[in-house]
Amino acid sequence: MDYQLHTLPNGIRILFKHAPFAVTHCCFLINAGSRDEAAGKDGLAHFIEHLVFKETERRNTSQILNRLELVGADLNAYTTKEYTCIHASFLQEHLERAADLFEDILFHSTFPQDELEKERGVIQDEIASYLDQPEEAIQDDFEGMLFSDHPLGNNILGTAETVERLNGDDIRQFIKANYATDEMVFGVFGNYDFKKVVKLAEKYFAPVPANYSKKQRLAPAANSSAYIIQQKPITQTHCVIGTQAYSSAHADKYGLLLANNVLGGMGMSSRLNLEIREKHGIAYTIESNYTSLTDTGMFSIYFGTDAEKAAKATKLILRELKKMRDNKLGTLQFHQAKQKFIGQIALAEESRMSLIISMAKSLLDFGHADSLDEVFAKVNAVTADQVLRICNEVFDNNRLMTLVFEPK
Repeated sequence: MDYQLHTLPNGIRILFKHAPFAVTHCCFLINAGSRDEAAGKDGLAHFIEHLVFKETERRNTSQILNRLELVGADLNAYTTKEYTCIHASFLQEHLERAADLFEDILFHSTFPQDELEKERGVIQDEIASYLDQPEEAIQDDFEGMLFSDHPLGNNILGTAETVERLNGDDIRQFIKANYATDEMVFGVFGNYDFKKVVKLAEKYFAPVPANYSKKQRLAPAANSSAYIIQQKPITQTHCVIGTQAYSSAHADKYGLLLANNVLGGMGMSSRLNLEIREKHGIAYTIESNYTSLTDTGMFSIYFGTDAEKAAKATKLILRELKKMRDNKLGTLQFHQAKQKFIGQIALAEESRMSLIISMAKSLLDFGHADSLDEVFAKVNAVTADQVLRICNEVFDNNRLMTLVFEPK
């Protein structure tokens, strides 16, 4: 392993990766996200992520924000369907400041009513902003269609109506039910002796009362084929085509990651980009994505184009999917696809913040974090026959759902 690990008596894990750099990147990852919200409480996990920066038993909002920013640090947070993450980057001498602040905002926030009301308005504005961006809104609506009647289909931000109803009791109940200490990781990527990191973690996080509450996550029902058109006050047509896919622990995950990269992943040389944008000049943005979750996943293709070109773009995309189902990648093609994907993974690892968060997530999901060499080995173990089978399973027309936003 290229990292070190220590578990506190309350279950909080300390993940450390050494790097001889002046800047430290650290995160605190909690296995709790929007899918853990009760019915009618959409947006609660994200609401909490905002509110932890507002007031604690020891600090007001200004003191919280200045604790790290006064030393030039970058402090931020985000919420996903399954996780809540607080993260910061700073000069290495300020690690204790970060640990102190993380412990304070995550375990001593008071959630005063006046701050709830102010942040409620901020989030409702955030929701309105997303609704004004069809390329963002269609992704959320597509997920709602794909995971219909399941918490995974809910918008992470919630709706203006659900956010309006959230209160302090909702917040405290969610934290009690979902902020399990054995489902938390404090990750540090920097130039320290591991013993110092453990000592700091013991000082700030060991006193946190143990909470081993176990949530019950239910996998969504399988989706069926659908084609839905919605008229919107927009100037372009936006479209998402996709289906449910493999979970993060599935044996075919790396095969689908590879297939997705060939089809419409990063870079200008993907099949969809070459066909839709370069050859036919139909769409400025055309891409495919595969996101894995703990018990399911999502594959999708997105494009935006002029209304009169949308039908042709869809036809060309379906043709490319058929090629992926019908034709196994040749030996040279397959080798080049692997080399491209491995190179992209290596470049992504250069983002040290992304790396420590990815390792912390892997620790929560699997109990360990793969090294770069282990990831490369998994990619290289994928076969062309495996990719062909995967394409026939995931890109099956009978499973594809399509959502179209077209101009009124």
